[in-house]
Amino acid sequence: MLSSKTLIFKKQKRKTKNGKNKKSKKISVSTKQESVTKQYQIAQEEEQEEEDEGFSLKDSVQSENHGVQPLGNLYFNPSSHNSRNIGLGNLQTLTDELVLDILALLEGTNLGILSTVSKGFYIFCNHEPLWRNLVLENCKGGFFFKGSWKSTFVSANKPLFSVLSCGFKVRDFYSDYLFQSWLCANLEMKPEWLERDNIVRRKGISVDEFVLNFEEPNKPVLLEGCLENNWPALEKWNRDYLIEKCGDVKFSVGPVEMKLEDYFRYSDQVREERPLYLFDPKFAEKIPQLEKDYDIPMYFNEDLFSVLGNDRPDYRWIIIGPAGSGSSFHIDPNSTSAWNAVIKGSKKWVLFPPDVVPPGVHPSPDGAEVASPVSIIEWFMNFYNETKNWKKRPIECVCKVGEVIFVPNGWWHLVINLEDSIAITQNFVSRRNLLNVLEFLERPNACTLVSGTSDRVNLHDKFKNAIETYLPGTIDELTLKAEEKKAQQNKPSFWDTVTDSKAGAFKFSF
Repeated sequence: MLSSKTLIFKKQKRKTKNGKNKKSKKISVSTKQESVTKQYQIAQEEEQEEEDEGFSLKDSVQSENHGVQPLGNLYFNPSSHNSRNIGLGNLQTLTDELVLDILALLEGTNLGILSTVSKGFYIFCNHEPLWRNLVLENCKGGFFFKGSWKSTFVSANKPLFSVLSCGFKVRDFYSDYLFQSWLCANLEMKPEWLERDNIVRRKGISVDEFVLNFEEPNKPVLLEGCLENNWPALEKWNRDYLIEKCGDVKFSVGPVEMKLEDYFRYSDQVREERPLYLFDPKFAEKIPQLEKDYDIPMYFNEDLFSVLGNDRPDYRWIIIGPAGSGSSFHIDPNSTSAWNAVIKGSKKWVLFPPDVVPPGVHPSPDGAEVASPVSIIEWFMNFYNETKNWKKRPIECVCKVGEVIFVPNGWWHLVINLEDSIAITQNFVSRRNLLNVLEFLERPNACTLVSGTSDRVNLHDKFKNAIETYLPGTIDELTLKAEEKKAQQNKPSFWDTVTDSKAGAFKFSF
């Protein structure tokens, strides 16, 4: 939740600075110049601090917030009243989140009527996520975006009605929750969120080097230059080409299906906290030409899930989204590893190893659910700085056109598009990860953890039997190697065998 502390702090600093200026009039002439110089230095430092703490809004058209201000501004308002409370009446004791949860139970017509009751209800009933949910619930076959979710809903359900392009602004309405939703929708990524780039980068390495240095030790790496010769998509995949090839075919966009042309119309206009992401696992079946426009990088050719044929879980996706869209922290499904190749645009990645849960992320004990901030920008605003002083800092990078990132199994990762982006990603199982996947699929609660397939219960047995049929002896061989490796790790070193831990000296066996 956005805090008003920063706003109050800045006001206090300005007052303090002004106070110093008044006091400086009493300083003797001999020390006056020195004092003014010192004050100037202090003022510069304070201004720099304010710049560091501040946020920049996007230059593009910003979404409507109807005059909502952060709660901290109330303390500097001479009238000292919040029209939120007056407009809600007896409901003012409820939190903003609870008010919105109640309003989410209403249909669009009732929501529109309630918005005329008071200024407070006008603000709440025009909260865009409410209308977004109504559109997504009622327009499963797609929608034609009209600049706002409310206008889109009205156009789809009440075509004879029109919605004002710009709503009313309400004075003296203060809410951190509503203001943060607007701020996250219009905020630019701060430079300090992008400057850290500590991932290992490699170009032109062999498959054996990749396996030895990254896949075996389960470490991420950014691979450069591996798409140059066999990826026509890098040249061909612009909007015109994709719209022409895909025509009226619909792709998965959140809970709805949309034509690419309609999705691009949406992505060009929308300014919201969590833009919808086109994330389709069946794109190659829908448009076979798209599969011909790219090739799997040589480092990821081994994909053992392929022994299941058409019964394998979803494993490849085309990903399209505007700036600000992306995926909040998650671990890839079914304990698989993954690669992600950028075709257009750029992506910011933040990755944490399996034994480090990102700040602000709360997985359930069985791993079936993950509670995290509402949006990616919210995580950066409230939790990113916490990681600066951690002993195990996250791995970060910006992945650009033609680059491929390897995401090892079990790693937490967050991805946000820094501009309009197109990418291909694929999850896979190799010999290095086979035992982990089989163990994952055999968990008692596998039916709640497994994803991408309709047969969650029997996937383990199907996969294991298929591996034993097509690659006999492989599981036994990998199991033996794993046991030998574990025994070697537990074996005492030479110094452990010759040092008497109790006496703090050597012990001899002769």
